[in-house]
Amino acid sequence: MTSFVLIHGGGDVGWYWHLVEAELRANGHDTVAPDLPCDDDSAGLVEYVDAVANAVGERKRVVLVAHSLGGFTAPLVCDQVPVALLVLVAPMIPAPHEAPADYWTNTGYDREPRERFDDTVALFYQDVPPELAAEALRHGRSQSEARLGEPSPLRAWPDVPTRVLVCRNDRIFPPGFVRRIARERLGIGVDEMDGGHTPALSRPRDLADRLLTYAAALGL
Repeated sequence: MTSFVLIHGGGDVGWYWHLVEAELRANGHDTVAPDLPCDDDSAGLVEYVDAVANAVGERKRVVLVAHSLGGFTAPLVCDQVPVALLVLVAPMIPAPHEAPADYWTNTGYDREPRERFDDTVALFYQDVPPELAAEALRHGRSQSEARLGEPSPLRAWPDVPTRVLVCRNDRIFPPGFVRRIARERLGIGVDEMDGGHTPALSRPRDLADRLLTYAAALGL
């Protein structure tokens, strides 16, 4: 049995992963999706990492999956938890010592060609069923920016097999943008799947199948 540890993105909660968790558990695996203290002005990346590590406990054979801003937390967790595989989904991919608030400038994000959307649903949940999107909005929390300007304690990318999965219709992080950052910062290519920025809600079975395939390829 593999333990899938699922890290949500900014201003979100572990509930985001509930449909993917159901798919993974139906295949005989363990899951945990902690809530990060993302709405707490006193919490930064170190506290996010602690929340994940505490939730993992004594679990082994860990596949660590991070969505969006969770990409800043995930590599730091690898220093505390025996991670066998790291999967970044529609992610931010940090450089050593980079502050999350500096990501946009450092990556040239604003120079990327993309459509602009002012509506939250159109931006994050365009392919999520309306009732589920509304529920996601009810679960969401305000992302504190109080400590996002602090440099990450990340010294180097962990020595852990890493996969990057992008969504073809992502309106936040378009595939071309993530592909470039993955190449520049990790020296690897990306995998693609259909969907917008929140595939755990729009395509949970497809996403779970990807995760199971990645794990099986390593004998997990």
